[in-house]
Amino acid sequence: MSERESWTYAKAGVDIAAGNALVKAIGPLAKATARPGADASLGGFGGFFDPKAAGYKDPLLVAANDGVGTKLKLAIDSGRHDGVGIDLVAMCANDLIVQGAEPLFFLDYFACAKLDNEVAERVIASIAEGCRQAGCALIGGETAEMPGMYAQGDYDLAGFCVGAVERGEALTGEAVKPGDVILGLASSGVHSNGFSLVRRLAAERGWKLDRPAMFDQDALLIEALLAPTRIYVKSLLPLVRAGRIAALAHITGGGLLENIPRVLPEGCHAEVDADAWPQPRLMAFLQAQGNIEPGEMARTFNCGIGMAAIVAEAAVTAVTESLTEAGESVLRIGRLTEGQRGCTVSGGVETWSARAPWSATHHG
Repeated sequence: MSERESWTYAKAGVDIAAGNALVKAIGPLAKATARPGADASLGGFGGFFDPKAAGYKDPLLVAANDGVGTKLKLAIDSGRHDGVGIDLVAMCANDLIVQGAEPLFFLDYFACAKLDNEVAERVIASIAEGCRQAGCALIGGETAEMPGMYAQGDYDLAGFCVGAVERGEALTGEAVKPGDVILGLASSGVHSNGFSLVRRLAAERGWKLDRPAMFDQDALLIEALLAPTRIYVKSLLPLVRAGRIAALAHITGGGLLENIPRVLPEGCHAEVDADAWPQPRLMAFLQAQGNIEPGEMARTFNCGIGMAAIVAEAAVTAVTESLTEAGESVLRIGRLTEGQRGCTVSGGVETWSARAPWSATHHG
């Protein structure tokens, strides 16, 4: 440009008109997530939520924020944007239910170098779908074009979710005691943790992501890896409110070893029996491809368990039946014993495709 030519924001790489068009396009997506307490309309400087209209009398508010991690890069590189929004909501909403809170509303942050409305609309549509699955309203968000901050075609996501629980009904771990049973709710895949290792293995081993998976000829490998994180909120909320759950642990980064101790009181140790459930073929594939030791598997991946529920022995049957009716695959994976606060996961050679016996302990 010449020194006298007039500059505009668009010439600097930011298209305000495209952003306005996106807000108009996604309005109906947000509206579809309306629920008692919020009409989920967009366009204001902030979103309102009325806890009284949602049925709460004396609520505590609980907030969580998270991202999708480097799983997002795999989705971008493969052009598959239709599940990452569900991942985004899941990472936040599942963190709320483990505290006994119902997710009420959600806000997203979408940042990119240059706005591609078709891609952005697909991503936000998947966020709206995640909100629908979690029962929360999508009441706002932010879309940011930042040339120079991101490579062309890249984008990043962050999510912010607020929930509520009546005062005195939060899950704090105080009800947990030795003798309680650990129930595992099956994951839908890798979920949203461990993808830096997954992507490294893909590059090192030269995986053909657009070919049928070696462990499942009915699915492309990329589809198996990008399967959206399961959202457990609607299955668990009735049991939480009925007082049937002593504690919940969302199995995210740190795996079984790091996450279960987070909800245990002092004097309780979690004994997890990895022989109690079949290792998913995807997890076995990852372990074999990386020659990953069992302890590293239990610390990096969910190993097929996306949520752990701690319940009293007397409640196991009723809780299992309720979760099964809600569509969950439920497995009895261990119990709590007296001991130093922490977690031991143990299993045989057929379970872990590794040396046996073995155990790994985390002290929280």
